[in-house]
Amino acid sequence: MKENLVGPLNPDQYCTTMLAVKKKGILLQKTQLGFECDGVLNPAVISYNNSIHIFYRAVAKGNYSSIGYCRLSSPLEIEERYDTPVLFPQFDYEVHGVEDPRIVKIDHLFYLTYTAYDGSNALGALAVSTDLQNWQKRGIITPQITYDVFHHLAESKEKINKKYLRFNEDFRLRSQQNNKMLMWDKNVIFFPRRINGMLHFLHRIRPDIQLVAFNELTDLTPEFWQNYFLHLDDNIILAPKHKHEVSYIGGGCPPIETAEGWLLIYHGVHDTVKGYVYCACAALLDLHNPFIEIARLPYALFKPDLEWELKGEVNNVCFPTGTIVENDTLYIYYGAADEHVACASVSMSDLLTELLLNRKKDETTNEGPHTHPLPNLV
Repeated sequence: MKENLVGPLNPDQYCTTMLAVKKKGILLQKTQLGFECDGVLNPAVISYNNSIHIFYRAVAKGNYSSIGYCRLSSPLEIEERYDTPVLFPQFDYEVHGVEDPRIVKIDHLFYLTYTAYDGSNALGALAVSTDLQNWQKRGIITPQITYDVFHHLAESKEKINKKYLRFNEDFRLRSQQNNKMLMWDKNVIFFPRRINGMLHFLHRIRPDIQLVAFNELTDLTPEFWQNYFLHLDDNIILAPKHKHEVSYIGGGCPPIETAEGWLLIYHGVHDTVKGYVYCACAALLDLHNPFIEIARLPYALFKPDLEWELKGEVNNVCFPTGTIVENDTLYIYYGAADEHVACASVSMSDLLTELLLNRKKDETTNEGPHTHPLPNLV
């Protein structure tokens, strides 16, 4: 176990204390089993029936991914681990991989989102269950459009961030050569309850994190998404801001409801001469309208600094995807260098205190977060 003290990038600019993040080490490693012989990473985590359930991405030769399962009796103690995957490619839209799951329980139903990869396109998909054992796949739930269509809709009112073109240029060029090439939309993560009667999920079209609100899954029609992208700016909840996340950001763990707001652990990425570095980050969203950002840490919550985070299938990666809260301890489960499942912990109360010391200021009044319109619906 290693304890990291993380502090501000510029202590004179931000009112901050010091957070003690404890790295608990590797929880799961790859095995000789065919479905997970090349890596285990990016776990979905949920506490249910006095056990902690972990659904992790398992990688076979050739970068074919499925979802493995293990059960913990405590945050760091493995009680059972399956020797076969519980979710695997069954349809054309996921023929090359079922990747990077996240899980929540809303009412009586478990929602497990994942990235469906067909060898060309990576899009958000959903499976549901009432018992964590029998899963019904509901298919792709993100928009299935080309970058050119997205760009045309998003720029109908004003120019969008140039990074959208930079990070999606390859999809645009490839779609001109292959009409099946779509814009990637990943990191789909549901909020764990309805807010104002509506379902909400995060998703990520690089470089920002977007949020969508709707009544039922059947609402997510092509017409819905067309209207959504006509109002893209209203639906971006977080954009890269600080040095450790300057390249792009994406959703990490399912939001955690607290008295202060929705605690969001996400990933931030910055470029270096040695390639991209993926860090764990933290923000706070308004409890009643999560389109409003309340606060954000001005530094990474934790970043790659141990050998097995710095070197692996993909170097320099801490990719958070699941959490458990026990008493005042927040356990954060993450993929390390795209090869291991690891865990870190931090005091929940200390983290919230630190976030509230770094409230977002209104860009015009400096008095706190400004109002944000409610989502546009068809």
